Amino acid sequence: MAEKRDYYEVLGVQKGATDAEIKRAYRKVAKKYHPDTNPDNPEAEAKFKEATEAYEVLSDADKRARYDQFGHAAFEQGGGGAGGFGGFGGFDFNGADMGDMFGDIFGDIFGGGRSRRANNGPMAGANVKASIRITFNEAVFGTEKELELTLNEECETCHGSGAAPGSQPETCPKCGGKGQIVYTQQSLFGMVRNVQTCPDCHGTGKIVKNKCKDCGGTGYVKKRKKIAVTVPAGIDHGQSIRIRGKGEPGINGGPRGDLMVTVLVEQHPFFKRQGYDIFSTVPVSFADAALGGTLRIDTVDGQVEYTMKAGTQTDTKVRLKGKGVPTLRNKNVRGDHYVTFVVQVPTSLNKEQREALEAFRDAMAGKGRHKQTLENDNIEESLENIGKEIKDKTEDLKDKAESWAEGLFKKGKKKKK
Repeated sequence: MAEKRDYYEVLGVQKGATDAEIKRAYRKVAKKYHPDTNPDNPEAEAKFKEATEAYEVLSDADKRARYDQFGHAAFEQGGGGAGGFGGFGGFDFNGADMGDMFGDIFGDIFGGGRSRRANNGPMAGANVKASIRITFNEAVFGTEKELELTLNEECETCHGSGAAPGSQPETCPKCGGKGQIVYTQQSLFGMVRNVQTCPDCHGTGKIVKNKCKDCGGTGYVKKRKKIAVTVPAGIDHGQSIRIRGKGEPGINGGPRGDLMVTVLVEQHPFFKRQGYDIFSTVPVSFADAALGGTLRIDTVDGQVEYTMKAGTQTDTKVRLKGKGVPTLRNKNVRGDHYVTFVVQVPTSLNKEQREALEAFRDAMAGKGRHKQTLENDNIEESLENIGKEIKDKTEDLKDKAESWAEGLFKKGKKKKK
């Protein structure tokens, strides 16, 4: 017969390991070599049995002490042990919580999550989810809102016991007040102990026979409550606010759950948010973009003045430092506001505007001085022609005057004769 390996070596822990470390190591090994995940694998089955045997010893304080002193000989026949293992089905787990242990293993293997044992001690109440809608500016600077919810409250008649006045809840006879029942079941690997919530008392350990009429034996009544919600500056769309102690009441004297409020932020018509920065676009006229000047820009803090440089092109982006959203950790630390300038082109012009733009276009094309020169040359030519015409007419009138005078002189001579 092959020599048994050291139990600590089987589980992969040191000799001085704590109970929690031993249990955690066994779960890891058992999950790895469990027959359900290793079908038709004799080697894996053997290692699973070996790990379970090691855990049965090291998880029991007395057996572990004897093993540390005498080794495997402590459990051989005549060694003062538990009488030899003899076979896997003969293990005595001696109160080990195998239901919890195997529940963890099987839950991890098959995706069912970790099993929970019933608990009739104080338990926190359930959390409640709600939502509020706020404006963009309220999200930036914070605000106060009020929620109205229907919540369970302790019944004033029975004070939460569920029993009618003059009576008290009784101990559950099925589970003896433990809130859980334990049963053993034969499996491929021997007897396994399972733990389940008591179906009669639902884990509370108490049975209410004479129920309170006001709450129907539940111990709670529905009430409409108003709850103030403080929204911090800088909160973003979809983030939640936890208000402790405003959820459902606890069980068996446990604390109330929490209220989880999801914040829904309305979109702003001009501003867009990214993290703690704000972005917007500002239209500017062609003349302002070309000449520059002072603009008034809208921000969450109101309008601010900005001096735009001459020759600003469309899609130019500028930063207004510290005009963004406050951070949640420190409202005095804020992001920035980025502004993109978009040059606007007019779609219609009156006569005066068109003439001004045509003159501007001609000037930009270098035609203005040439046109003026042409106009000046035309003026000189016109004056020259006018002068010539006047001169010609003057000479013509002169000739006509001389001819007329000569005619008169001749007529005078004839009369004297």
